[in-house]
Amino acid sequence: MNIYDYSVPRPDGSELKLSEFKGKVIVIVNTATGCGFTPHYEPLEKLYEEYHAKGLEIIDVPCNQFAGQTPGTDEEIHEFCTLKYNTQFPQMKKSDVNGENALPLFEYLKSQQGFEGFGSGVKALAVKAVAKKMDKDYKNNPDIKWNFTKFVVDRDGNVVKRFEPTEDMKKVVEYIKKLM
Repeated sequence: MNIYDYSVPRPDGSELKLSEFKGKVIVIVNTATGCGFTPHYEPLEKLYEEYHAKGLEIIDVPCNQFAGQTPGTDEEIHEFCTLKYNTQFPQMKKSDVNGENALPLFEYLKSQQGFEGFGSGVKALAVKAVAKKMDKDYKNNPDIKWNFTKFVVDRDGNVVKRFEPTEDMKKVVEYIKKLM
């Protein structure tokens, strides 16, 4: 299987087929509305506005698996994101990204780009501590550790990069721009 064999549920119950995005650069991100990383919406939206017409797609998958930081309904989450961050990229149905109810897409993404660490700095140390409490073996499995983990798919459908939420968004943006 490849990335184009997957789909993601929309809030209205329909499916967004990734095959619709062949030839485009795709960023797939699990998000939360009440997280310290929620401000990542701002640079993601700017990136989308600048590069969408040139072939960039961002797929937002709200997830409530990390400290209950996405408690609202799909409608409430959408309203928050559009009012606070003016997001225009597609927002999917709130879904799991780990565990037995994880979306098959996220199982595939994790199989293509495993966990490589949080980097350094204050945020990295904080997330490391939380991850260790949740899973003592967190370093040795590909599970998503927190909200705003970003997977980048190139124009050929290859999952080429995984960015943990602790990565500086400037580096994420620069990486994506190089693929454009």
